[in-house]
Amino acid sequence: MKIEHIIRILGNLLLLGLISVALFALWVRYQVDPLTRDGKVLADIVEVTPDVSGWVTELRIHDNEVVKKGQILLVLDQARYQLALTQAEATLRKQQITLSQAEREDRRNHIMSNLVAAETIEEGTEHVDQLRMAVTQATAARDLARLNLERTYVRAPVDGTLSNITLQPGVYLTAGKGALALVYTKSLRVEGYFEETKMPAIHIGDKAEVRLMGIANVIQGHVESIAPGIDDRERTGSAFLLANVNPSFTWVRLAQRIPVRIAIDHVPPGMALITGQTATVQVLSSPDENKLHRRLPW
Repeated sequence: MKIEHIIRILGNLLLLGLISVALFALWVRYQVDPLTRDGKVLADIVEVTPDVSGWVTELRIHDNEVVKKGQILLVLDQARYQLALTQAEATLRKQQITLSQAEREDRRNHIMSNLVAAETIEEGTEHVDQLRMAVTQATAARDLARLNLERTYVRAPVDGTLSNITLQPGVYLTAGKGALALVYTKSLRVEGYFEETKMPAIHIGDKAEVRLMGIANVIQGHVESIAPGIDDRERTGSAFLLANVNPSFTWVRLAQRIPVRIAIDHVPPGMALITGQTATVQVLSSPDENKLHRRLPW
């Protein structure tokens, strides 16, 4: 009986030890190691805006299409801009003809300077200079009209993927107002929001592993940058430019979360990154002794 009792006690102690080790390992992983489950796949969203106003006459893309920089996405009504270009070209041609005639007269007056009054020669020269400036202005107006006509072709400003397209032919677009949303492919990244207590273990250049929710494959990356600051919700400016500090203070304080940008180095084949996906981020710090001491609380 005593041996069985001792074996039972040892078994319980062993089980308790294993549980303690497991709990300690979990505590280190989730409270000490630079790991966060609060991560997101993010990308810059480029607003596609027309430079001129007009009716949409042609839509050359569809929802969720991958496009290249410079690719034509849609075409605006060109009739008004074509007429403006024709008028500008006619005005320029008229100014050029008038200038040519004035230059011939000015040259003739200079050749016959002994028969033509000096005042008339001077007025002719000034008239030529004025007409040259008028030709320059007409040329600029022609180029602007040509540019406006070219801008009726709305092109992709960057490589990316179009999203949430509800635009249809016949819709009137206003210059400078967003018409389409383009997910900038080259800006895909992961943002991990780490508790401030874990920041001493995170350094720029450290390798990182990213796991998306529901996907077993691991994305490899590295720490590209760390946010230099976050908003302090307890302290706001007042109308008198003095700090307005909340006088209350609760004893339970949650650690602030600091955004850490993870650059993506390798994505497993067949895995699609979608902006907004939830991610778990683990930074693989260098296992040197100094970092280990900074990570542990003792």
